Amino acid sequence: MPELPEVEALAAFLRERAVDRTVMRIDVASFSAVKTFDPPLSALYGAPITGAGRHGKFLDIDVSGLHLITHFSRAGWLQWRDSLPAAPPRPGGKGPIALRLHLAPEFDEATGQEGPVSGFDLTEAGTQKRLAVYLVRDPLEVPGIARLGPDALSLDEAEFAELLRSHRAQVKGVITDQNVLAGIGNAYSDEILHAARLSPFKNTAKLTDDELARLFEAMRAELTEAVQRSVGQKAATLKGEKRSGLAVHGKAGLPCPVCGDTIGEVSFASKSFQYCPTCQTEGRGLADRRMSRLLK
Repeated sequence: MPELPEVEALAAFLRERAVDRTVMRIDVASFSAVKTFDPPLSALYGAPITGAGRHGKFLDIDVSGLHLITHFSRAGWLQWRDSLPAAPPRPGGKGPIALRLHLAPEFDEATGQEGPVSGFDLTEAGTQKRLAVYLVRDPLEVPGIARLGPDALSLDEAEFAELLRSHRAQVKGVITDQNVLAGIGNAYSDEILHAARLSPFKNTAKLTDDELARLFEAMRAELTEAVQRSVGQKAATLKGEKRSGLAVHGKAGLPCPVCGDTIGEVSFASKSFQYCPTCQTEGRGLADRRMSRLLK
């Protein structure tokens, strides 16, 4: 799932490539992905893209005051295309494309001709189709955005400590709850907790002042470094950049880069997280059965 750093990088990429370009056409291949109908997507035709940003893990493309907002869920992505075919993707097909946005060609002064029609596809791999696209006049019309907690990179240490102390639950569940703290998902929570040397199951009500300080510093450092690595990357290389910067997430069975212990894993249904027993849990392995409440 794209998290805060990747969505920030996608927004930066679109600010570079798409701002001031005019929306020419939108093809919908997966009608279930589009969650709104007023205004219609056709309201964007002929309008220039004026900005791109994010709200937590939501990507927000500002098209002259209307907001085309995407939540990528677990398997969604944005694929930039320097040249798009004229034929639209087949609606209801089994392919990954959910929506395609065409940008009007730019005039190339060097050749005296118009360039190709470029744009992007919103795609989703796998069979569980959860990618969601909204066109709204105000981002707060999107229910998930209206419920978001403060952005993970917007808090100072005192605000962060107060926020976590107001909850009594496992720390991994709290920092990945978008209604509490926006932007952190499964991967970066693993990285943050590893850097902070905290068990994912530690109850936030029992965190000491020192542990809260370590957690805040780890969160700021991990997210800031990931944003710095990601911004400037092409959309096509962002996933690989994310994987290359991870210390424990997705690396069960490999040695911990800090202590050399074998990275452990807790699995539940289709989800899993990774941790280092030595760095985080005093050498103890964590049992999968303890995840049932955390990963509902």
